[in-house]
Amino acid sequence: MESQGGITVRRALELPGLRGGLPEVLACAERLDRTVRWVHAGEVPNIASLLKGGELLLTTGLGLGDRPAEQRAFVRRLAERGIAALVVELGPRFARLPAALVETARAAGLPLVQLHREVPFVAVTEEIHTEIVNGHYAVLRQAEEVHRHCTEAVLGGGGVPQVLTTLAEFGGNPVFLETAGGALLYGAWGGPGESEALPVWERLRGSRAARAEGPPAGSVLVDVAGAAPGTPEAVRARLVLLPVAGPVRPAHRLAMERVAGILAVVLMQARQEDELAALGRGDFLTDLAQARTAPEDAPARAAVLGFKPATGLLLPLVMRLPETTGALAPGGGWGQLVRAVHEELSGLGVPVLLGVRPVEGRVPLLLGLREEAERAGLADRAAAALRVGTERAGVVRPGAPDPVVVVGPAGGWAAAAAGLRHAARAADAAPDLDPRPWWDARRLDIDLLLWRLRGQPDLAAFVDRALGPLLRHDRTARPPLLPTLETFLDHAGRKAETARALHLNRQTLYNRLARIGELLGTDLDDPHTVLSLSLALRARRHA
Repeated sequence: MESQGGITVRRALELPGLRGGLPEVLACAERLDRTVRWVHAGEVPNIASLLKGGELLLTTGLGLGDRPAEQRAFVRRLAERGIAALVVELGPRFARLPAALVETARAAGLPLVQLHREVPFVAVTEEIHTEIVNGHYAVLRQAEEVHRHCTEAVLGGGGVPQVLTTLAEFGGNPVFLETAGGALLYGAWGGPGESEALPVWERLRGSRAARAEGPPAGSVLVDVAGAAPGTPEAVRARLVLLPVAGPVRPAHRLAMERVAGILAVVLMQARQEDELAALGRGDFLTDLAQARTAPEDAPARAAVLGFKPATGLLLPLVMRLPETTGALAPGGGWGQLVRAVHEELSGLGVPVLLGVRPVEGRVPLLLGLREEAERAGLADRAAAALRVGTERAGVVRPGAPDPVVVVGPAGGWAAAAAGLRHAARAADAAPDLDPRPWWDARRLDIDLLLWRLRGQPDLAAFVDRALGPLLRHDRTARPPLLPTLETFLDHAGRKAETARALHLNRQTLYNRLARIGELLGTDLDDPHTVLSLSLALRARRHA
């Protein structure tokens, strides 16, 4: 099946009607994959004027003429008309097709077939037309199936990314959604090269040279309607399928046209453009963190997404929303969050690349730094902006825990990749800790390790061995002694600082520490004991 629909010449020759005529291909056997759009039978010399192109012409040769010049002209006119193939039945008119006919067909690139046995042209026409109609029906059925899956995706809350992924998987090629002005909103590639969708768009659509040259031959561009036709907002977005891994088939083209209607409704109702762009940036940041994008390739791809830091110094951050946030609807909570956070971060005065990862409940981002000394101050401001943005968007329920913000070390693109990966993992452990404006990923290594062991019986047993008698004491006795131990360990065993922090006189503190030592059967002045108790207290938050 080719782009205009139909069957190939090869397939037509395989059907019983023409196969019974013992067909012999005399010219252009390599072009039998041309599309037969329709079948026509005729014997008049000027039959080319009656054709539109794509026909398979059946004839007994009565209109070919007797002289070689007439035969050459007949074939040339058919080739210029763009017919699929010429099929001549041998009989009273020709026992063998003339050499002039064969040579001209070969030179004009027109497949020429002679039939050695008589066939009923009416039966051949009916058979091929039935095959063509069945083919059109198969295309419609495939496109309708894709349309159904995309509709189910939207109704199920999957949103535009799932729609584009469904299209890309069906077509085996990358599919992109662009703004009417040509800026990338989101791209998907359902095949093996999924992480390569962004560089494909950059090479074939994003660069200035690509825009000047236009899309590759065979691409499909379908407008996604916006406002009323004839207005400046008539086209809201554009759906683009690029024939990178294979050609575009009729079913792919039809599916694109059908799905464009779904996208028009979704975008018009939910205004998902901001969310889609953030999802695309989130995919890029995740690919960078997971080493699917090499650090040396990252600057160019980030520039496509609008991130162009003045220096090579970057600061990775990850915000993790509390689990009580619940699922955010596409175009609803996430879209509001992206817009609100973007507005708050714009006041930082530095380049920002903000993405979202709805499945993980994370918001990864990169900030451009001028110098490393800015790290702490910029992290303070960015964390505050992120929290204000979540409050403005209303995505955190009243009384719910605050979002967790984890900041990685500053560095180049390779460090940013490792920092995003580490910060994302550390953000999973941080909710169990005391709240802070932001966590330094470098100080969460022990907690991350303990958090990963949280389901292990050995960890719970370790906590019970180290702290069990003290915890059981505090259930019934007053004052509880665990806060004293925590403060003592937080101050590295310095008793004077511990007493000030607890607002106790020294003798009271000494008595409490002595009682803790008795309960636990250990010496609080022993460094190994202090290390063990510190680990147990941190493990208790995760176990």
